[in-house]
Amino acid sequence: MQSLVDQIVYVSDMFGTAVFAFSGVLVAGRLRMDAFGVLVLAAVTAIGGGTIRDMILGATPVFWVRDTLYIWVILLTALLGMWLVRLPKRLPWYVLPVADAFGLALFTVIGAQKALHFGASGLIAVLMGTMTGVAGGMIRDVLAREIPMVLQKEIYATACILGGIVYTVALECSLDRVLAMFISMAVVFGLRVAAIYWHLSLPTFSLQRG
Repeated sequence: MQSLVDQIVYVSDMFGTAVFAFSGVLVAGRLRMDAFGVLVLAAVTAIGGGTIRDMILGATPVFWVRDTLYIWVILLTALLGMWLVRLPKRLPWYVLPVADAFGLALFTVIGAQKALHFGASGLIAVLMGTMTGVAGGMIRDVLAREIPMVLQKEIYATACILGGIVYTVALECSLDRVLAMFISMAVVFGLRVAAIYWHLSLPTFSLQRG
């Protein structure tokens, strides 16, 4: 059973990698970057967070060096993405945000799992889960000379934090790992989709000058 679940998680991880990479392709296309720029933004978005996580935890060589399928998925997504965005018929607007929410939920759990595997505390696991989910997009936005979305009013990193807390608390309560994983993913996915559907956002801080 555990082996089957691990295989499903691995395949889902590749799907999430492709979705995140495609979001990098879209940003690069909006900024009229060349093919190398497209590939760079796709890569940093897809594996940037996990790379930083592994370096902090000392999990070296990092995951995509040990398993080069991640690089091939990113490369293929970048090539297909540059072709897809030129097609006259586009996907419905909600497809990519919903897929992104799924990838965010999965990356959060994977990051928290890895931190706990390396003996980190629950707090660090939550931070590593959040970093895995959002750091790649932050790097992408910085390279695109934009304020990262997660630093503004979007309910994005918040969903990761809450999902990570649910996952670590569930494990502390001796809940089955697989069940804890699905509950945590449901929390992240549900919050993100709800925020998209109902246009929910966090209050913003504004320094008023008198």
